[in-house]
Amino acid sequence: MTNAIDVVVTGLGATTPLGGDVESTWTAALAGKSGVRTLDNDWAQKYEMSVSFAGTLAVPAAEVLTRPETRKMDPSAQYAMIAAREAWADAGSPVVDGDRLATVVGSGIGGVWTILSAWDTIQEKGARRALPMTVPMLMPNSPAANLSIEFGARAGAHAPVSACASGAEAIAYGTQMIRDGKADVVIAGGTEAAVHPMPISSFAAMKALSTRNDDPAGASRPYDITRDGFVLGEGAGIVVLESAAHAAARGARVLARIGGLGTSSDAFHIAAPEPTGAGQTVAMQRALADADLTPRDIVHLNAHATSTPVGDMIEARAIRSLFGDDVDHMVLSATKSMMGHLLGAAGAVETILTILALRDRLAPPTINITQPEPDLGLDLVCNTPRELPAGPLAAINNSFGFGGHNVALVVTSA
Repeated sequence: MTNAIDVVVTGLGATTPLGGDVESTWTAALAGKSGVRTLDNDWAQKYEMSVSFAGTLAVPAAEVLTRPETRKMDPSAQYAMIAAREAWADAGSPVVDGDRLATVVGSGIGGVWTILSAWDTIQEKGARRALPMTVPMLMPNSPAANLSIEFGARAGAHAPVSACASGAEAIAYGTQMIRDGKADVVIAGGTEAAVHPMPISSFAAMKALSTRNDDPAGASRPYDITRDGFVLGEGAGIVVLESAAHAAARGARVLARIGGLGTSSDAFHIAAPEPTGAGQTVAMQRALADADLTPRDIVHLNAHATSTPVGDMIEARAIRSLFGDDVDHMVLSATKSMMGHLLGAAGAVETILTILALRDRLAPPTINITQPEPDLGLDLVCNTPRELPAGPLAAINNSFGFGGHNVALVVTSA
């Protein structure tokens, strides 16, 4: 399928456990560093928690935003604001009619800090002490709404909520808005601020989290036979999307093209992926068809790969099913090994890493691989970056979420 309107990426912004901006995050990723660390609090002791570590922001939001800004926004909106301001500046602060500018920012959980803090206040001090900004801060659309106000975006402010696929789905939705002629520029991505005792304890109760408290930096190990669960992370990733015509008219630097979108749903289980990976394969097939490409055109894939014992190999099976004999032409990266799982922000941050991989022709490493799965059947980039070939490049970023949400994005080089 060839789309009449090409959608390009002209700006990138991020705040992650690896760095407070895009380039510091990318530099740390190429160096194979870990942003996972023991939490600097007494939660584990106070609440008898089984997990005492996470991928927390390398640069706290309070060091970037003003105090009034942090007081009126939940951390999830704070992170999105930091990333969006960087992305907008990176795009050259485009001059665009507000009626042709939109925001699409996804979150898997939303304002969990705000809602739980508000309930604590009501329990301890009574209903009259509830803050009037509580609802505007906790609602999942708060990041998208805050960015629309910040940048004067009147073409729409949307908030896809599809668990760990939210950030990627936001980029897909923003791309489709431009294709459909509803906007010329879209600020799109994902954000999450869920490093809080309640989500950590709840994920741990599901047996979903790694319990390597004695080795936090080595806890996220996708495709290693010793993996024991994912590591919770936080952060945001935002991209500026534009129609190719709009970008060209203003002389913008183009970083990459969003070539193809693919979505599907498993209709299987509220938390577990469908065992054959068929839905994941379908999402990738649809993204390739939308980009008018074949598996042989793909040189790099950033996997969802959360480091869970079951999920990693289901995705590997789905990838092998898609690529078949062409699998040897593609190298695989699993970047959650370095920053943990950013939930609703993961797909957006990992799309940014995929764009940078094509820009610099370097596939980032997967760290902590000491005993790789013998049946993986994929060329996993372990511990050090891998050079990508010369010429035009295409890559896939996979994002999958609780509820059976599957999103695949095809990115092509500028």
